[in-house]
Amino acid sequence: MAKAKTTFFCQQCGHESPKWLGKCPSCGTWNSFVEELIQKEEPAKTEWRQETKSERNHAKPIREVEAVNEVRITTHDQELNRVLGGGVVPGSLVLIGGEPGIGKSTLMLQLALTLKGAKVLYVSGEESDQQIKMRAERLSSAGNDSCYILTETNTRNIFLSIESLKPDLVIIDSIQTLNSSLLDSVAGSIAQVRQCAGELMKFAKETDTPVFLVGHITKDGMLAGPKVLEHMVDTVLQFEGDRHLAYRILRTTKNRFGSTSEIGIYEMLGSGLREVSNPSEILISQKDGQVSGATIGATLEGNRPLLIEIQSLVSPASYGTPQRTSTGFDPKRLNMLLAVLEKRCGFRLGVQDVFVNMAGGIKVEDPAVDLAVCVSIVSSFEELPVSDKICFAAEIGLGGELRAVNRVDQRISEAEKLGFTEIYVSRYSQRSVDLNKTKINVKAFGKLTEVFQDLFG
Repeated sequence: MAKAKTTFFCQQCGHESPKWLGKCPSCGTWNSFVEELIQKEEPAKTEWRQETKSERNHAKPIREVEAVNEVRITTHDQELNRVLGGGVVPGSLVLIGGEPGIGKSTLMLQLALTLKGAKVLYVSGEESDQQIKMRAERLSSAGNDSCYILTETNTRNIFLSIESLKPDLVIIDSIQTLNSSLLDSVAGSIAQVRQCAGELMKFAKETDTPVFLVGHITKDGMLAGPKVLEHMVDTVLQFEGDRHLAYRILRTTKNRFGSTSEIGIYEMLGSGLREVSNPSEILISQKDGQVSGATIGATLEGNRPLLIEIQSLVSPASYGTPQRTSTGFDPKRLNMLLAVLEKRCGFRLGVQDVFVNMAGGIKVEDPAVDLAVCVSIVSSFEELPVSDKICFAAEIGLGGELRAVNRVDQRISEAEKLGFTEIYVSRYSQRSVDLNKTKINVKAFGKLTEVFQDLFG
């Protein structure tokens, strides 16, 4: 066994240095280097299985590689299936992160309890067997006999249990609590997280067993541990939402087996997480009567069309510098749209406070909501309400023109399904829509001023 040595790791990004540094050269963080005692074996072995010379891979031409059909494990959670790209891929390593108390453990335990016909091993390093049992009893489907619970943090003992049980799915809650006997550093350190993730990745790839890892996040909202952890795994899921609100959003930030723009929406109840199959209904608030500054925009999250309510409030500035505040919308894009409204349309917004909010707590990056944001701002500025049966889907250019957006037919279909009577789109988007198949009134314009003329006269 080689002699132990000390190495310094950055606690923010995982950068390794042989000596202490005041500032990390990788991420620029000050005073983030911590000394860790590591111990390496020669040759390096993992706890999962010893490697033999006969198992060594050899290079081969790509034409000799056999293409196999991808068989996925379909869960009962349709929202999880969507964000994973159609189901769980055998041999995949999935990392799910989120704030404390957001519902990561509840989501994983629900997956373990509802996956019928498959043997699931739920490994917890943070809770006892009794705590997990109490949470399982609160869930509606706690009677799955194929779900096994293991409270262990040492990877050697975990792999011994895996070899005897031979599960079809492994869930680790959480990766920061595991420790490998190959290293002398404490659990949760940069070296331990990287080593334990490497051992689990080797196990997943060699046995075609999918592994879910629950990860902590830092105060900045980033996944804790080395950045290489996100590079090692196949899929990274982010569980978002306010702990004081009922709705949660499961978002894909990396996926080697599907799209990275899919989202799943859940509602946190006393009996667990409930899937929200029609999120447009919860993103459009129920209100009595028409209110100025409220419009409906048609956006897309992955392959899913959503109708979201945009709320704006424009009032005279109380101080010398007007405020520009947005929630769920890019502040820089808001400033650009305000400049277009003032320069191209003649609205004097330079001395007005402007507040824009995306209802439901969702963050929107789709430029197709530009038109809805502009109409919402003008509606609040002029105190002219917009009908709640009208929605908008168009991007705004710097010249005040309405630009085409992709997949406008799906947006129109979603608006028609929810009972809207009119939708405003760009004149250039209308070419890809068959108006004979739609019952909703599609209004196409080329300029932003034409939309205001049609709406407000």
